[in-house]
Amino acid sequence: MDKTRNDLLLERREAAVARGVSLAHPVFIDRAENALLWDVDGRRYVDFAGGIAVLNTGHRHPKVLEAVHRQLEKLTHTCFQVTGYEPYVELCERLNRLAPGPGPKKTLLMSTGAEAVENAIKIARAYTRRSAVISFSGGFHGRTLLALALTGKVAPYKAGFGPMPGEVYHAPFPNALHGVSVGDSIHALEQIFKCDVEAERVAAIIVEPVQGEGGFYVAPKEFLVRLRELCDRHGIVFIADEIQSGAGRTGRMFAMEHYGVAGDLTTIAKSIAGGFPVSAVTGRAEIMDACGPGGLGGTYAGNPVACAAACAVLDVFIQERILERAEMLGARMAARLKAMAGRHQEIAEVRALGAMIAMELCKDGDAHQPHADLTRALTNRARELGLILLSCGVYGNVIRILVPITAEDAVVDEGLDIIERAMDELCGAASARKMA
Repeated sequence: MDKTRNDLLLERREAAVARGVSLAHPVFIDRAENALLWDVDGRRYVDFAGGIAVLNTGHRHPKVLEAVHRQLEKLTHTCFQVTGYEPYVELCERLNRLAPGPGPKKTLLMSTGAEAVENAIKIARAYTRRSAVISFSGGFHGRTLLALALTGKVAPYKAGFGPMPGEVYHAPFPNALHGVSVGDSIHALEQIFKCDVEAERVAAIIVEPVQGEGGFYVAPKEFLVRLRELCDRHGIVFIADEIQSGAGRTGRMFAMEHYGVAGDLTTIAKSIAGGFPVSAVTGRAEIMDACGPGGLGGTYAGNPVACAAACAVLDVFIQERILERAEMLGARMAARLKAMAGRHQEIAEVRALGAMIAMELCKDGDAHQPHADLTRALTNRARELGLILLSCGVYGNVIRILVPITAEDAVVDEGLDIIERAMDELCGAASARKMA
């Protein structure tokens, strides 16, 4: 049998690309449009991955492409620390207006989420003159070494890369499904202050309001309110990592807006620029200005083309009412998945905040027995049926849905139909929950 173009590219990839770079699906994409992909062999897929939360406004949004083309005709790079350009300033102004929290704000632009996280820690340390940092189990903050130390998941991210930078401590993230209460999490923080590092030496606490790679667990409001109070009491900088939960995914520009509290600093990346590499740290001006001139920056940071794309994305949010669309889309998807959960005991829980949707899979209806094998089988079978899905979670047993918010209802329904068909095939048309 002749090899397909996908087969040939996979062989070339294995020979040329470092082994540590994984590939969730053995297909190579040739073109994309909104929430649809076509591979090099011409096969069409519904995209429920969105480039890992990068494409909330869809692949190749025409208004984003138009802005990029205009910028390409002007300039592509000077390095903002050498000579300035307006798109950088405009994007900072707009993020300052949008980020939650009182008082004047300032913004630093970078290229990647990990850079945003590491610079947020730098800024917090400069402001507080302290060194320690606390993050949470299951959290994901990036792959560079300090961001990796903050990340609360070993395999595959930390394995073999130690030692990690020091003075990073982890507390459990509240998770009612698995028996971790808000009180447990706050008590663990207090124990860190008693047993590991005094509160007066902690520069920052960083948290995702909705965990991304950790499993799409939504922080309870009580937890973030108490975390805010704890930070205020001890003079600790509260960093809200909104890299995956921000840019409209949850039905608000930032997930923290659901809680009525705000971080002192917010890290932003992924969908803010519609597929172009830009990230940001936005926060209270007095904290952001703690670093001296030259202490922050990067050669490609805040690239003018990426900044133009991000400003266009923010325009699209207003013009196409993306936040309202995220709420409606999330309700539509969650209802379908919860109906499936009523038929399949293997679905331990469906979680949703806006269009940030997850389905946790378990064995024998027991939420404490994660079913990573079923999760892998489901993502593979879905691909065979024409749907690109992603898994996540500390135990690899969570399906996460990050379909572009701009996806047409018919395309979303097509993807959900594929999930349902694959679950029925893998688990039987009705599992024990329905028959009980």
